[in-house]
Amino acid sequence: MKTTHSAAARRHEVLVLGAGYAGLSAATQLAARSRKRGDLRVTLVNPYDTFTERLRLHMTATGQETAEMRIPELLDGTGAVFVRGWVTAVDAEASTVRIDDDRVLRYDTLVYGLGSIADTVTVPGVDEHAHTLDGPESAALLADRLERLDGGTVVIGGSGLTGVEAAAEIAERHPRLQVVLLGRQEPGATLHPKAKAHVDAALARLGVRVRAGAEVTKVLPDSVELADGSGVPADVVLWTSGTRVPPLAAAAGLTVDDRGRVVTDDALRSVSHPDVYAVGDAAAVRQGYGVLHGTCQSGMPTGVHAALSILRVLAGKQPRPFRFGYYHTPVSLGRNDAVVQFTRPDDSPRRIVLTGKGAVRYKEIVSAAPWATFGRMKKMPASGAFWPHGGRHTRIRSAK
Repeated sequence: MKTTHSAAARRHEVLVLGAGYAGLSAATQLAARSRKRGDLRVTLVNPYDTFTERLRLHMTATGQETAEMRIPELLDGTGAVFVRGWVTAVDAEASTVRIDDDRVLRYDTLVYGLGSIADTVTVPGVDEHAHTLDGPESAALLADRLERLDGGTVVIGGSGLTGVEAAAEIAERHPRLQVVLLGRQEPGATLHPKAKAHVDAALARLGVRVRAGAEVTKVLPDSVELADGSGVPADVVLWTSGTRVPPLAAAAGLTVDDRGRVVTDDALRSVSHPDVYAVGDAAAVRQGYGVLHGTCQSGMPTGVHAALSILRVLAGKQPRPFRFGYYHTPVSLGRNDAVVQFTRPDDSPRRIVLTGKGAVRYKEIVSAAPWATFGRMKKMPASGAFWPHGGRHTRIRSAK
């Protein structure tokens, strides 16, 4: 009994907060790579025991069923512990995390991957009157509301790619509804002109009314107000304009940027608390071209790299710098159309564009890939450690 107690006392506790694309990558890698060691335990905390496919939430929002993928089943056999609950506080000085206000977990190393949610506080009325795609519950709530409408107008605030996908999906699944897409920029403004033209044509074919150059200043129960003084009647408002991160990191005293994301060094450690690693949307990760923006394609590599960094530090080695280069932007336009914009590592568009049925198949492969990748990493951890590093685009040059 003394030997068991002594081994437990020496065990290094790694706590992973959030089982999104980044957090689940970190937990899977750590657990799979350390399952034979008795000196490290991985605990993953998440409010749901099923994995949320954020890439498919616009489908959930239109009543389409997606596969149910259970996190405990994925972790089975790895030795990792799953704790279901909401993180309500982080104490970075005491190295503890409070769950549901009634449980406290201790850590030696923390992986902070709580992600981002829609910014519902900047514009008045959004929090009270608009729907979001923050998770399965909010998406299902929107699906129920749309199903109960016999007619009327759905206004989508935000003409970024999330807004485009949602607008196309809603217009295709609910042709009796008028869909209005509002935003400061034209839909697909960041894409190559060929890709943007395809987006424009698809939205027009689906009957989506686009108003670019429009800034929403207030959301009311039955309309939205615009900066030019005009208004748009709305039976339902879906908000996709901008994101924010939970204030937990800032409240814990971690150094954060102006958006509340944890500022990291090149190994993904917090610059103020090196026993904390930040991954995915929760992290402000700087590359040569700027700070990463949250996507599945960059989120999963940050999770894997954080795991590798933790293991290197525990082995007495220096962690390697994280490098990532973007390679594509797939956009669904309903179930029967899509566009895939291939990019340079800095996310600027190349001239190579895939559209139509080929793009639909490509997008489906991409959307389905993460869960299979997690399963593969569980069996062969090294398989997850390959991604485009971006070459010269990602190198940060020191000031002379």
